[in-house]
Amino acid sequence: MDPALRDTTSTWWSRATRWTQLTFTEDDPQNLDLDFWTDVMRRSRSNALCISAGGYMAFYPTSIPYHYRSAQLGDTDPFGAFVDISRSLDMAVMARVDPHAIHADALAAHPEWAALDEHGEPVEHWAFPGIYVTCPFGPYNREFTTEVAREIVRDYDVDAIFANRWQGHGISYSEAAERAFFDDTGLALPRGARDPDDPAWRAYPGWRRQQLSELVGIWDRAVKDLKPHVAFIPNLGSVAVQDLERGLVEEHYPMLFIDRQGRHGDEAPWSAGRNGKRSRSVFRDRPVGLITSVGPENPTHRWKDSVISGAEMQTWIVDGFAQGALPWFTKFKGEIHDTRWVQPVVDAFTLHDRVEPVLSRAKITADVAVLDPTRHVAARAGQPVESLYADNDAHGHGVYQVLVEAGIPFEFVNDGRILDEDLDRFKVLVVGNAELLDDEDCARIDAWVRRGGSLVTTFETSLADGRGRRRTDFGLADVMGVHLTSPARGPVKNNYVALTGPEHPLHAPFRGAQRIVGGTGIVGVRAEDGVDGVAVPFRFVPDYPDLPMEEVYARETPRDPAVVTREVPGGGRTVYVAFNLGALFWETLQPDHRDLLARAVTWALGGDGVARISGPGLVDIAVHENRNGDVVVETSVALVNLTNPFTMRGVMRETLAVGPHSVSIAVPEGREVQAVSLLVSGTAVAATVDEGRLDILLPSISLLEVVHVTWAPRTRTGASR
Repeated sequence: MDPALRDTTSTWWSRATRWTQLTFTEDDPQNLDLDFWTDVMRRSRSNALCISAGGYMAFYPTSIPYHYRSAQLGDTDPFGAFVDISRSLDMAVMARVDPHAIHADALAAHPEWAALDEHGEPVEHWAFPGIYVTCPFGPYNREFTTEVAREIVRDYDVDAIFANRWQGHGISYSEAAERAFFDDTGLALPRGARDPDDPAWRAYPGWRRQQLSELVGIWDRAVKDLKPHVAFIPNLGSVAVQDLERGLVEEHYPMLFIDRQGRHGDEAPWSAGRNGKRSRSVFRDRPVGLITSVGPENPTHRWKDSVISGAEMQTWIVDGFAQGALPWFTKFKGEIHDTRWVQPVVDAFTLHDRVEPVLSRAKITADVAVLDPTRHVAARAGQPVESLYADNDAHGHGVYQVLVEAGIPFEFVNDGRILDEDLDRFKVLVVGNAELLDDEDCARIDAWVRRGGSLVTTFETSLADGRGRRRTDFGLADVMGVHLTSPARGPVKNNYVALTGPEHPLHAPFRGAQRIVGGTGIVGVRAEDGVDGVAVPFRFVPDYPDLPMEEVYARETPRDPAVVTREVPGGGRTVYVAFNLGALFWETLQPDHRDLLARAVTWALGGDGVARISGPGLVDIAVHENRNGDVVVETSVALVNLTNPFTMRGVMRETLAVGPHSVSIAVPEGREVQAVSLLVSGTAVAATVDEGRLDILLPSISLLEVVHVTWAPRTRTGASR
C-alpha cells in the first residue's frame, strides 16, 4: 500500500491483533522463500508483522558505521522486501532491533560501547565467543541504537521499532554506568554476591529502573520526531513491565508484549493464560500480545530450528487469547527446514479470527482475584523482578490449579499494585502465600473486607513487611480474627485436620470424613472464637508418629485451629488456613486440599458468581463482558480444553475432547436472555433460566468453545427458555 494513502494518524496497534514474527539468521538473505511467507501470513490471517532489521546485525543496506551487515546481504534487502509484502497485505509493521551485542571491530573502535566485568574487562558473549555484550546505560544504547532506529524509520514504512535484549545482562561496570550510578546515588556500583543490607545493592534496582525508563523515552521521542505515529516499544517480559516507571509505560507503550514463548519444563498448560492475566493486573488498559515460538523454548534446552507438537503450540496460543493475550507466533530463521508448525499456527490464528469480533468488544471480568506475588517471590529469591516469572511460587501454582479445576473464573491483583480501585473490582481475593505485605497494603485489604470484600488466605501471609522484617503478628490479624502464637514449623509428617465445631459450609465436601489430610508446614495461631462471626471448622490433630506402624494413631483430641473463618460486619467474609495449602496441593495434588480451597472460595463468594463451569477434564474459563455504561449487553464465556494424556506435565501430544459441561451464567440485573450461540462449533445449545441464572449444557469441547449470550431489557418475569 502506498504510504501516502494510509492513515498514519490512526492507532495502528488497535488493529494489530495477530502477529507473525520472523527473526533472520545471517545466512537467510540468500535463502528466503518470499512466496512461502506471504502464503503463511495470508492463511493465518495475520494483520501485523515483526521482522528483523538491525542492531547486532543489519538485514538492510545500512549506512551507519559499525552497524554490522549480514555477510550474505549482498545487494539484497530482505527487511525491505518483507515491509513491502506486509504492506500489500494491509498489515502493521514493526522492525526488530537487537542491541545486546557487538562485533570485535566495533569494540576496537568504540570500547565505551561494551559492558565491563568487575575487573574492567569487556564481557564476552556467553553463547558465541568473539562478540561482546553491550552496556545498556552508555552511549551504545543512547546514541548508536537511537541512530539505527532513526535510519529505519526514515527509510522504511514502519509503524514501530521493537527491541529485544535491551536491558543488559547482569551489572555492567562500564565508565558510563559507574559515573551515572555515583552521580545519582553517591555510591559505587554494588559488587560481589547480592546483599540486601548493602546500600548499593538496595539502591541499584531503583536506579536501574530509572535509567531504563529514561532510555525508552529517548528512543521513542527520537522516532516520533521523524514520524509521529511511530512508536519505539522495547520488549518486556510478563512481569518485567513493573521495572519501568508506570508513567513512562503509559506514555510510550501503546501495547505490551509477553516474551514467554512456550512451556518451561513441565509447567502446567494454563501458564499461557496466566501470562495474560499477569500483564493485565499491572496495566489493564493496554493490549498485550503473547509471543509463541514454533520451536521448543526452554531456558536450559533450546532447539531453535525444530518444532514443538501442534497440540501444544495451539493450546499455548488459544489459552493465551482466551485470557486476553493476543496471538503472536515467532519463527527463528527464514529458511524452512520443517513445515509441521504451519497448520497448527493457521488453525489457532483462524480460531482467533472467528471469535475476535465478539471478544474484541468485551473486557474480561471475574468476581474472584488471586494476589500475584511477583515482588514477594523476587524478594525471597534475592532476584530482580525482571529475572523471574514467579515459576518458584508453588503456593500460587496450587491456587491457580485449584481454581481451574473448580471451574471458577478469576483475575490477578499484582502485589506491587494493591489499590482500592483494583480491589473494588472483585468480591473475593485469594492469597496463596504472600509473607511480605506492606503496612499500607494490609490496611487497604482490611478496609476492603470491612466494606464487603472477602479474603481467603493461607500460611505465612502478612507475617513480614515489604522489606522482609518479621512481624510479631499477622498484618491482617484484626480483620481475619486470627493471631500468631508460634512461627511456621516443618516439614511435618502425617498431619491431619479434623472437622470440628458446629456444622459449617466448609465441611460440605467431606461428608463421611472425621478428618482430612493436613499440611507439612504449620503455623501456630489463636482464633477469636465466637467474636464477630469467627468460627473454627477445622482443627489440627496433634502430631503423632508415622512409624512404627503400630504407633500410628492419635493420642490427643483435635486442638489448635487449622482453618478459621469469619463473617465480618459489613458483609465481608474471611478464611484463613494455617498450613501450606496451595504449595502442598501443587506438590501432591491431593483432592482434599483442592476441595478445601475451592469450597473456601465459593463460601467467601457467597455462590457461583458471574459464571462457573462443571464437567470432566481440565478446562480453563474466562468471562468477557461487553457493557454499555453499567448495562451488560453481551456475555461471552471462553472455555479452553487443556485435557490431554500429559495434562499435568505441560507437554501436549493431542487434546482429548471432553464433555458434557454445564455452564452457569448469572443473568444481569434487569436483563433477560435474547440469544445464546456457540461461536466455534456453531451448533444449537440447550439453555434454561432458573432463579436468576442461565444454565447451558455443552455436549463436548474440542480445543475451544465460546458461549455467547446477548441480553435484552427484561420485559417479563419468570422467563425460561
